[in-house]
Amino acid sequence: MEFIADYGLFLAKVITFLVAAVVLVALVRAANDKGGQKGSLKITDLTESFKHHREALEHHLYNEAELKARDKAEKKAKKAEKKAQKAAAKKDSEHNPSREPRLFVLTFKGSIDAREVEGLREEISAILAVATSDDEVLVRLESGGGMVHGYGLAASQLARIRKAGVRLTISVDKVAASGGYMMACVADKIIAAPFAIIGSIGVIAQLPNFNKLLKKNDIEFEQLTAGEFKRTLTMFGENTDKAREKFQTELEETHDLFKGFITEHRPTLNVDTVATGEHWFGNQAIDLGLIDAVSTSDEYLFEAANSERHILAVSYHQRKNIAEKLAGASAEVADRVLLKWISRGQRPLI
Repeated sequence: MEFIADYGLFLAKVITFLVAAVVLVALVRAANDKGGQKGSLKITDLTESFKHHREALEHHLYNEAELKARDKAEKKAKKAEKKAQKAAAKKDSEHNPSREPRLFVLTFKGSIDAREVEGLREEISAILAVATSDDEVLVRLESGGGMVHGYGLAASQLARIRKAGVRLTISVDKVAASGGYMMACVADKIIAAPFAIIGSIGVIAQLPNFNKLLKKNDIEFEQLTAGEFKRTLTMFGENTDKAREKFQTELEETHDLFKGFITEHRPTLNVDTVATGEHWFGNQAIDLGLIDAVSTSDEYLFEAANSERHILAVSYHQRKNIAEKLAGASAEVADRVLLKWISRGQRPLI
C-alpha cells in the first residue's frame, strides 16, 4: 500500500508539472501573439558583396601600381557609361530619373505544404511597392512539389510580379518538380542547372487501409457523413469501387487543371508530351521546351553583376515566439511526418 501511495504521489506531481508547463506555454504564446509585426524584411546588397569579394582577391593578386591603374580605368569607364545613360534617359527624366536597373533576388525552398508562401507573399508585396518595368525579379526555386492548394497559391503570388509588368526569371539549381514546376512555369524565363530535376507534371494520392486488420481483431470502425462524397477513400473503413472511381476522377480533374495552368503560361510547350508524371534533367528539359536556358543561378547573378545592375537579395523572416522555440526540433519533425501521412491520404499532391 505504501508503494501505491508513493506511486500515486509521484504521478500527481508529474501531471501537475505537465499541466503547469502547458499553461506556461499557452501564456507565452498569447503574450507573443499580441499585436506587433510577425516578421521583418531583410535586404542584402549583393552588388556590394560581390565587389568586396573581388577587391579582397585583387589585393592578393596585384601590386599597388596595378590596382591604381585598374581603379583609374574603371572610373573612366563608369563616367562614360553614366554620361551615355543620362543622355538616353533625358526625355523621361522628370518621371523616371536615370538609375541602374535593379535585380531583386528571392529564395524559395518549398516544403510539402508550401508553408514558405507566407514569407514569399511579404517579399513580393515589398518589391512591387518599389519596382518598375526596368527591374527584374530572380527567384531561386527549389521544390519537389506538395499540396495542390499550397503550390497553387505560391504560383499565384509569382503571377503578381508579371501582372505588375516586372520581368520574372526562375532559376532551378536542384529541383523544380510537380508543384515546383507549377511555380516555375509562371516566369518569363526559366533557367536550370544541367542536372536539375524538372517536370513531374502529374498528381498522386496514396494511403494505407487497416480495415482487414481491424476486422481480424474484432474492432469496429464507424464513419458518419452528410453528403455522398464527403469522404471517398478511408484508412479504416472498407473502400468501395464507387469511392475509388470518384477519387480517381478528382485526381484526373486536378491533373487537367494543372496542364491547363501550364499551357496558359507556356503556350509553346507541348503539354501532352510532358504531362506524364515523368521528370527530366536540365539538359533534357531544354529540348522539350520545359526551360529556356541551361545555367545556374550563380552564373546568372555573376553576369548581372558584370552588367552594372544593382542586385538586392530580399528575404522575409518570421519572428518565432518562445513557445515555438520551446517546441524544439523534435516537435517539428513529428509534425512534418504526420502532415505527410495525412496529406497523402486525402489530399492530392502535385
